Amino acid sequence: MTLDIGTIAEAGLFVNGTRAPGGNGRFDDVSPGDGSVLATIADGGVADMLGAVRAARTAFDSGPWPRMSPAERSAGLAELAAGLTRHQDFFDHLSRVEWGVANDRPGQVTAAASIAAGAARLALVPAEEPLTGPGAVGTLVHEPHGVVAAVTPWNYPHTLNLTKVANAIAAGNTVVLKPSPLSPLAALALAWIIDHETSIPAGVVNVVTTTSLDAARALTGHPDVDMISFTGSTAIGKEIARDAALSLKRVVLELGGKSAAIHLDDLGPQAYDTLAAQTLFDGCTRHAGQVCVLQSRLFVPAAREKEIVERLVALAAAVRVGDPRADATEMGPLITAAQADRVLADIAGAVAEGGVIAHGGGRVDGPDGGHYIAPTILTGVSNTMRIAREEVFGPVLAVIPYRDPDEAVAMANDSRFGLVGAVHGADPERAAALARRIRAGQVTVNGARALGPFGGFRESGLGREQGLAGLREFTETKGVSRPA
Repeated sequence: MTLDIGTIAEAGLFVNGTRAPGGNGRFDDVSPGDGSVLATIADGGVADMLGAVRAARTAFDSGPWPRMSPAERSAGLAELAAGLTRHQDFFDHLSRVEWGVANDRPGQVTAAASIAAGAARLALVPAEEPLTGPGAVGTLVHEPHGVVAAVTPWNYPHTLNLTKVANAIAAGNTVVLKPSPLSPLAALALAWIIDHETSIPAGVVNVVTTTSLDAARALTGHPDVDMISFTGSTAIGKEIARDAALSLKRVVLELGGKSAAIHLDDLGPQAYDTLAAQTLFDGCTRHAGQVCVLQSRLFVPAAREKEIVERLVALAAAVRVGDPRADATEMGPLITAAQADRVLADIAGAVAEGGVIAHGGGRVDGPDGGHYIAPTILTGVSNTMRIAREEVFGPVLAVIPYRDPDEAVAMANDSRFGLVGAVHGADPERAAALARRIRAGQVTVNGARALGPFGGFRESGLGREQGLAGLREFTETKGVSRPA
């Protein structure tokens, strides 16, 4: 069957393998591109969320999933990966009309199937390791926590839904997924694929779409929830951690960032033939800047600042901003009017503090009902200004000059965040040595693909996602010992 928005929207909530209407009626799912209503979505209430937790609890305590062999769980996840691959065209369409994506579709669409396939492989990693000691031998066992509450944001809904759900169930847990009400269709489509195209048992994955804060708190505060995996703002992450502390639930929090890219003084002008475009994408235009890993602070040698800014401004001026449904569009809209207003207020605040708009700074034309802002390059920025301290979540790049590499590293680390970072230099060994000094969860050199688990230092979060380290976050460690 071919997926379509109407089918998955009408199906409703997904609890214990069955579909149900929302106890709070329905809500509008609005396209950020033009403000049109894509669908009306089941709006779950507190009772719906309690039912989902109950289903997940029963599926964990007495259902087959935690007791299946690793090979059987791997097979279910492989079926999921295959289903996601079959329906990539649907998710590509969804990325345009619901998430407003005009670039980075591989990260938004195709990565999800890869994550599920990776989880299928991780499910086969032995969960037991031998222990030896004086007079005793034993086994170190990695056991699933139990019921996992997965709470995901609107900006990368598909890949983040799979990052949490696939890895949680690979470890043997059961899940209640609460997606953002701004992008609920990805989660409902995931539920449809699990239901129709996999052998994953009922109750292992439950999806409740809701606009209710009370329903969300009923999930994260429920005594039968053993772990919370949350991606979103640092402010909400702190609230979740505070509530989780009451019952000492395990938490993994992937939160905000104000990441830095450092361009070293040994880069010649020819390096910017490719580096300028990468810098603009990584620091400004990627999903209209609505990305936690945006490298929105660019540290450049003071003597080269003018030249580098001119290259960036020329590229920013050529970016085609507009309707994400059009293939020629290179940057889409902000998700809501409120988000666009916040970004414009942040730009105005930077100017009030002495910043200079080298390009952009305002709205641009797009379909009526959409919220489009030009790629914005700011100069005259110091690392102490608010625009360099707080996450903007919009297409705004602050260029900050430095006198020497030590100062660049010091400013990069002078932040309450520490999610990602980047260093670019003509000497890769020198650049790598500098990258080691940046306090962030992932740091890349010269545009390399980021490897290793994902997560942040300081207020960018707790714990790690992806890979074996991410899998282990979804387990408790137990030692079983006996006489030698």
